[in-house]
Parts: sequence; structure tokens; C-alpha cells
Amino acid sequence: MKVQWKSLLRNRNSILILALIIGLLWGKGAQWTEFVTLPALAIVMTLSTMSVPGSALRSFSTFLAPALSGMVMNYLILGSLLLGLNALLIHDEALRAGFVIIAAVPPAVAVIPFTFFLDGDERLSLLGTIGAYLGALIIMPFMALIFLGPGLFNSSKLIVVLIELILGPLIFSRVLIKIGMDAYLEPIKGAVTNWSFFLLTYTIVGLNRSLILSQPLSFLPVAFIAVASTFLLGWIIEGIGRLFHLPPKTITSLILLGTLKNYGLAGGLALALFGKKTSVPATVSSVFMIVYIIWLEFKRK
Repeated sequence: MKVQWKSLLRNRNSILILALIIGLLWGKGAQWTEFVTLPALAIVMTLSTMSVPGSALRSFSTFLAPALSGMVMNYLILGSLLLGLNALLIHDEALRAGFVIIAAVPPAVAVIPFTFFLDGDERLSLLGTIGAYLGALIIMPFMALIFLGPGLFNSSKLIVVLIELILGPLIFSRVLIKIGMDAYLEPIKGAVTNWSFFLLTYTIVGLNRSLILSQPLSFLPVAFIAVASTFLLGWIIEGIGRLFHLPPKTITSLILLGTLKNYGLAGGLALALFGKKTSVPATVSSVFMIVYIIWLEFKRK
């Protein structure tokens, strides 16, 4: 029994589900944890980008095609679907802003380990994710300006947050590797990442507890968009990949790059730039991402 509890408390999906349950049962603690969400995300991003080898960025010719693939799948295809459904189905301004932020963030860092678990093309996923993160430094402010307008958000604050959560962690991770700290951090990286996301998920759910419990039906359009951008879009990408006779490994990586957004980053940005209600789409979407990944693992087996 003790072994089972230990394994559950190390499992990413179990930890996020636990955060949801605690957030719905007791949300008062979220008013204190809200202040540490951005530092927690910065730690996660630093630890995650440590796995990116420096050699991946040295050859421009071999980097360009997969990097562009990552940007096309995550921004042009997934981002366009999110923005289109958002315009059609969401009428609340706070929730609309939340989906714009989701569309603007790069892929989930988990694309890389999920590629390994699902037997995808690891090189394509790695370079595609790196390309999308580098592109995010330009794409995110541009999308925020176009779809949210200069009056709805603090552009200077967005730039600061992007430096703190993307550029800063990427640079700091290189420093940690240079001084040899990566070997010491590797054994605890998974646990720190999982429990940081626990903190973020609990905070968002806890802050929105009364709204979620009092108006659950108002989140049906949010849930529909989350399902359409994972299960439906993934099925379409798989069908098109088979139609063009792409290798199964390539299809798997394209599905992950084209269906998974960094919902932790989106939720943190929403809290920092807008407010608690704007972070709801990221939380709902992260729940469906967990279910979708479980489905992909089950389908593969």
C-alpha cells in the first residue's frame, strides 16, 4: 500500500488531479500561493530547458525545417483553431482573453518526454519545441497586441514576464549546464516540475472555486474548445499524416506539437496580466490534456 501511495504521488497525472480536487474542496490557500506561481513557473522552465542540448542550435540548416514545423503546427494550426472557436463560442471577455493567451503560448514542454513515451520522432519534437519557444518571443507580444489591444494589457509587463519565463530560464539553464549543476538537479527535476504544476493548478482552481461551483454550465463552451483542440484536432492531423504516407513516428510528433499548449505558462500569464477568471481556460484545457495523453498512451498500447 505504501509503495502504491508513493508511486501515485510521483505520477504527474495523479498530482494534477489531486490539485484539482483540493482546489475545489478548499480554495482559501490560493490567495497565498498566487504570489509564488510565477517563480514556480520560472523554475519549471529552467529545469525543462536543461534537457535541450546546445548542439541542437548550432546547425542552422538541420534546425530550420523541424523548427518551422513546430511553429506551423502549434501556432498556425492549433492557434488558429483556438482563436476561431474562441470568437464563435466565447462571449465573456475574461474567458476570451484566456484563450488568446493559450493560443499565444508555445507548446507544452512535456511534448518532448511524451514523444519518448509514445514512440515519436524525438528530434522533430525537440527542435520543433525549441523553434516554437524562440518564435514565441516575437509571436506572443504580436498576438496580444492584435487580439487583445494595447488598452487591455500592460505590454511592458508582458515583455518582462516573457524574459522571466522563456528567455531567462533558457539562458540560466545554459549556465547551470556549464557549471555542471545539471547532473545534481536531474534526479529531482521530475518531482520539482510536477509539484510546481500542482501549486499552479491548485492556485487557479482555488481562486475560481466559487465561480466553478456556482456556474458550472458556463464552462461548457470552454470544455468543448479543449476537447476540439486535442481529441478532434489530433484525429484530423493523424488522418492527414496517413493520407500523405508520413512515418508513424513523424505523425506522433506532429500530433503532439499540434495539440499541446503550455497551459501552465498560459495560466501563469493570465493571472499576472489579467486576473483569476482569465486563467480558467488554461486550467480546464490542462485537465483535458491529461485525459488526452492518457488516451494516446492507451491507444498506443
